[in-house]
This record gives sequence, C-alpha cells and structure tokens, in this order.
Amino acid sequence: METIRNYLETMFSSLPHTPEVLRAKNELWQMMEDKYNELRNEGISDNEAVGTVISEFGNLDELSEDLGIHSVVTHTTPINSRKVSLEECKQYLKARASFGFKIALGVLLCIISPIGATLTDGFSSSIYEAFGACFLIICVAAAVVLFVSSPIIMHRYDFLKQEPCTIDFSTTHYINDQKERYRPTYALLLTIGIVLCILSFLPAAILDTLNLKLGRLSIDNISGTLLFIFVAIGVFMIVLTSMINSSYDTLLKLNDATTVGGNFVSTQHPEKQYISKTAATIMSVYWTTVTCIYLSISFLTFDWHLTWIIWPIASVIHAVLNSTLKK
Repeated sequence: METIRNYLETMFSSLPHTPEVLRAKNELWQMMEDKYNELRNEGISDNEAVGTVISEFGNLDELSEDLGIHSVVTHTTPINSRKVSLEECKQYLKARASFGFKIALGVLLCIISPIGATLTDGFSSSIYEAFGACFLIICVAAAVVLFVSSPIIMHRYDFLKQEPCTIDFSTTHYINDQKERYRPTYALLLTIGIVLCILSFLPAAILDTLNLKLGRLSIDNISGTLLFIFVAIGVFMIVLTSMINSSYDTLLKLNDATTVGGNFVSTQHPEKQYISKTAATIMSVYWTTVTCIYLSISFLTFDWHLTWIIWPIASVIHAVLNSTLKK
C-alpha cells in the first residue's frame, strides 16, 4: 500500500492545493485502496495487486473528468524542476550539520579570543602580555579559516536556491520525521544557549561576593574570563542548533506551497502570514536583534544584573507586534 500511496501523491503533487483537488485525491485513494484489498482477498500477491491498481488508476488524464478536476489537470502547466533524491537530501543534511558546527565554532573562537589578555592583565611581565596577544591572534585566525573554508563544501548545493526543485512524498516524510526527532534537541540546546547568555554575569557576581584571593590572578580578570566563556558556549549552541534546524526547513520548502506537493506535511510551510513583506522581515529578525541589543548593552555597561529585564520587555513587545502584524 505504501507504493500505491507514494504513486498517488506523486500524481497530484503538481496540482493546486485546493479543496476540489484534495477531494478528488481522497476519492481516488479510496478507489485504489478498495481495489487493492479486493485483489488481495482473491489471493493475488502484493506486487501483482500493486501493479494492477497502478495500471488501472494510474493515469490522471483519463480519470480527471470522472473525478471532477478535468479543467484543473488540463490547465496546470508542468514545471520543469529538478527532482532532489532522498540520498541527495541526506547528504545535504549531513553537510549542513558539518557547516553549522564549523561556523558556530568560529563564532565561539571569536568570542573567547580576548580571554588570554583578560587573564594576564594583572601580570606585568611581557611574556604574559605576549601570550594574551598570541591567543587572541590564533583564535581569530582559526575563526577566519573556518568562516572562509566552510562555505566551500556547501557550494554544490547552491542549486537548491538557484533552481526550481521538488522532492517526492516519501522523501518529504523522511525529512519531516528527522525534523520531528530533532525538535527536542533543538529546543533544549536553544534554551540552554539563551540561558547561558542571560546568566553569564553570575560567575562575576558570585566571585565578587566571595572576595577570594588567588595570588597574582585578579578576581575581576577571572570573572571577565568566565563571562566570555559562558556567552561563547551559549552562542555556539544557538548558532549550531539553529543552522541544523533550518536545513530541514530548506528541504521541506522546496515544493511550491500552492501545490499539493508543497503541503504533504504541516511543517513544509509553517510560518505565520503577515500583512506585508516588511512586517515578515521584521518578525523574522526580531529575536536576533533583541539578542544583539542585550549583549551590546550588557558588555558596554557590565550591568548584567539589570539588563536581563530586556527579555521580558522584548517578549511583551513581540506579543503585541505578532498580534498586530499577523494576518
């Protein structure tokens, strides 16, 4: 039955996603299912039953008039699109995960690059100053290498954005299943990443209250170092998990959203509809902008115990904008 179902979905994939077409598809599916069960009850093998059903109901042009969608079928212009196979999708997901890890690692290296100078700030020896400078240069250089070299492996998948592409029913369900499996991991890493960024001031606050003596090491230097580490790990998690999750969306949105093939599963086009493109753009970058504002103000003022208030305020503003700008 799975073969018949895949064949049926492929038949209707390029047709408009309308109630009329969906009714016809469900009607044809019922006819196919009844015929298959009838053949199986007569003792015909599975392969023979599938072949018979497809040969009898597999021509949509002949059946369209009986199904009431003759005008839709005859006026639908086939699009010359590239069929992306399941294997290509698996390779893309793997390459995108590797790409995301390298980009996230590069961001982490950029954030932690000052910690060498921060730790050795209290030492007067030029050796320690040189160590801090070398650590910064090495981290930034490694990050640049990652930023420059990582996109090279993704060039072979440029066709996904430059050419009209489609994926079939079974491939769509595989990708959707993988996305659903990844959803708990995505939520966990995103939450931990945001929490680490918000609570990055805690080590500094705790160390300041303890008033510890660590020889030549300054408490302020250690506090600053821990702050950079917390933020770096948090941003690493956010960037990595966001890029992996977006790879599933990229593949699920290959099919035209106005066709049946673009609505095989609910996650193909789950985004909200806004009153204009400008509104959609604003909402798509909203939380990224809030994060940048939070980190910028926090690093400039070092009032981490106060800047957390940005998040609840931003949540209220987001709720207001979402209800105002959404269709």
